[in-house]
Amino acid sequence: MDIYHETHGNDEGRPLVLIHGALSGIGTSFGTILPTLAKSRRVIAVELQAHGHTPDVDRPLTVEHFAADVVELLDRLGVVRADVFGWSLGAAVALRLGTDHAERVGRLVLASVSFDDAGLHPGLLDGIQDLRPEHLHGSEFHEEYLRTAPDPAGWANLVTKMKVLDANLPRWSPAQIRALAAPAMIVLGDADIVQPEHAVHMLRLLGGGVPGDLTGLPACRLAILPGTTHTSIPQRADWLAPMIDEFLNEV
Repeated sequence: MDIYHETHGNDEGRPLVLIHGALSGIGTSFGTILPTLAKSRRVIAVELQAHGHTPDVDRPLTVEHFAADVVELLDRLGVVRADVFGWSLGAAVALRLGTDHAERVGRLVLASVSFDDAGLHPGLLDGIQDLRPEHLHGSEFHEEYLRTAPDPAGWANLVTKMKVLDANLPRWSPAQIRALAAPAMIVLGDADIVQPEHAVHMLRLLGGGVPGDLTGLPACRLAILPGTTHTSIPQRADWLAPMIDEFLNEV
């Protein structure tokens, strides 16, 4: 499978891979923040199987497949190790890269990530199987798909496959989160689909939530953005870009 990607910025230092959300693409997930991030580093923005410019193939959509595809792309590009910034589905893919392909990952920025179903608000996915492709017609995601997809008629199949993924969300054990080697920055909206308590729990599993003046700053970070929903996180570029830059520039 040919994975569509774009490269922006300069080639100095460790590159940053951007991984978009479900039913989204580079534009709707990172169009606002990408130019700022690319001012100081090489940015590789990808589009996953059946999303954006990347065609679908005869296999289900899973976070494990997506992570393996990103590793294959890095191999093709000759990138030994990269930082990764993922939002929503892309954050789950980034976390899977960190746990299953640790040697390929430098630092992780995980926006709206849950390591198990309990992290989501109760009942959030109730009725998701009743979602029909036409319910999303006219949305920014559908409009982007019509502009970029090799087969614009494939939207219904993408939505159907994503419903299967939503019914089988990836899970990590607390032990797997504790063992994550890559420094991680967790990003959440205060009105996100992930509960803030879950983000704090994950921070503590990673070694955070400590009195830093006494112990020193931990490798992990947590940013909860005020007045921010799940889908408005990509619009918070003015807040996120300097925080991400500082985190990625840490030695």
